[in-house]
Amino acid sequence: QVQLVESGGGLVQAGGSLRLSCAASGVTVSRNHMAWFRQAPGNQRELVALITNSGTTTYADAVKGRFTISRDNAKNTLYLQMNSLKPEDTAVYYCKISGNPYWGQGTQVTVSS
Repeated sequence: QVQLVESGGGLVQAGGSLRLSCAASGVTVSRNHMAWFRQAPGNQRELVALITNSGTTTYADAVKGRFTISRDNAKNTLYLQMNSLKPEDTAVYYCKISGNPYWGQGTQVTVSS
């Protein structure tokens, strides 16, 4: 049974940093394309970053140069390092297995101005 547990969110001032974690079970992170999505109030869920099973990364224009997606194969965990945070980054962040309908509970990120 697939399970993804996101953590690491919180309240941070603009310009600050957070690192999100996504602990996976029932699936091998390194063998799948994995992604981070986010959803702000009143908005649709949007793709933030993607890492393929070969390690290629892709980022939304809004976060390029500020966010970094990575994984720890030994811990079977996906990460999102977020630097230079802006108030518009405020959202619930979710990790996702590409092609799998499962969504975790997400982790709230709030950036104050």
